[in-house]
Amino acid sequence: MSDAPVNVGSFLSRHADRGLTAIVDLSRPDVPREIGYATLDAACNGVASALTARGLGRGDRVGILALNRPEYLEVLFGAMRAGCVPVPLNIKLPADTLAFIARDADLRLLFVDQAHRGATPPGVPLVDFDADYGEFLKPGPFTPFAPGRDDLCLQPYTSGSTGRPKGVLLSHAGQAWQIPLLARVRGLTPADRINVAAPLYHKNALVWAKVGLAAGAALVLMARFDARLYVEAIGRYRVTTLSGVPTMFQLILREDAALASVDRASVRRIGVGSAPASPALFEALTRAFPSAVATNGYGVTEAGPVMFASHPDGRPRPLGSIGYPLEGAEVRLVGDEPDQGVLHTRNPGVMLGYHNLPEETARRLHHGWYDTGDICRRDPEGFYYFVGRADDMFVCGGENIYPGEVESMLERHPDVLQAAVVAAPHELKGQAPVAFVVPRPGATLTEQAVKAYALAHGPAYAHPRRVVVVAELPLAGTSKIDRAALRARAQGAIHE
Repeated sequence: MSDAPVNVGSFLSRHADRGLTAIVDLSRPDVPREIGYATLDAACNGVASALTARGLGRGDRVGILALNRPEYLEVLFGAMRAGCVPVPLNIKLPADTLAFIARDADLRLLFVDQAHRGATPPGVPLVDFDADYGEFLKPGPFTPFAPGRDDLCLQPYTSGSTGRPKGVLLSHAGQAWQIPLLARVRGLTPADRINVAAPLYHKNALVWAKVGLAAGAALVLMARFDARLYVEAIGRYRVTTLSGVPTMFQLILREDAALASVDRASVRRIGVGSAPASPALFEALTRAFPSAVATNGYGVTEAGPVMFASHPDGRPRPLGSIGYPLEGAEVRLVGDEPDQGVLHTRNPGVMLGYHNLPEETARRLHHGWYDTGDICRRDPEGFYYFVGRADDMFVCGGENIYPGEVESMLERHPDVLQAAVVAAPHELKGQAPVAFVVPRPGATLTEQAVKAYALAHGPAYAHPRRVVVVAELPLAGTSKIDRAALRARAQGAIHE
């Protein structure tokens, strides 16, 4: 990397004079509209000018609390241009947690939509997208802030599922290295149209938005995930790239009538990420989108977040693999086995540290190597596979069990659409697996049938001691499975 990194907020400016569409705005499905790069670029400048006029600049934190919409991206990139640090906020967080983040980040300004204005932390000045955003903007040219190597461009917060959320400090230098590299290795061009329906406060949607706009592609942007709207958009806008988390794709595959009614031939790339995905899901996606290549993405916010991609020589990615190390990203497995252990990575995109948490930074970051806390394995060809979170692993009668491996096995049952496995207390074994399964439409599942399948297709020690058949799995704010809710439900479930 050079000593003077590019301002990440300006990446989309290079396409402003090309007459390209930047966003197909479906945040209001009844009035869809297309926004060109020139219009989006001018709006980003308007945000940057307005922030500067308010006396905000280098290092000042600016929060965003809203559903997906074009203005979200205008503030994200406009704040970066002004030298400010955008802080995307999870709209599902309780008020006390949002107030904690506002204090921790020392938010100087908060952009909010009308639906979430009531959840805003006290004492932070507001700009309402639905009321006074137009008056806030200051149209005209703007010269972007020139960042140094350690200047921040983004401060996302971790989910806080195991305690207070942690602010992750990502630099312009690191993001300027990773974004164009990902655009290149993913083969994105201005001809691409990318469905983005996961929330922009989460790394899945945020990465696709940044990489897509850097490549000159168009984002087909939805306010929130809606399976039917997502499928309909594929045919209507000739979408080439689908992005989302596994649960979203499970719900998409249930839209049989909608899928049958749209032309899916335009789809050539499906990026599934941010949570473990079973081989059965990829097989189903391949059947539903035969012209597409579906890949299992892996990312960690603190690592930039991406460190794996396709093989540089074009070797096909094995089913279930999270990929081959990204060019310029070092990875290693730490543990007693040479080809399985805790994944560590060192690359230019790794965070500078956790905001206001020097001890936690020192615990997870050593000489540039970030400890992901994830167990992965490596095959003889150098491809990597996610095994499970080190803190999700539990011991049942002396045997290590990784929930993701049990879930993948259960989802191969012809009548199982989705499975989630958690640990529950067991009088003899200490802990034992409890499975929550969603049946395929029209299928009938029984607890005994699922247990028998598990005993026949996996190690006996890992078979679920209880199976709960549910209509759907609970979701957290990032559309991932809410495992905390399942663990609470599983307490006391085992009586044997």
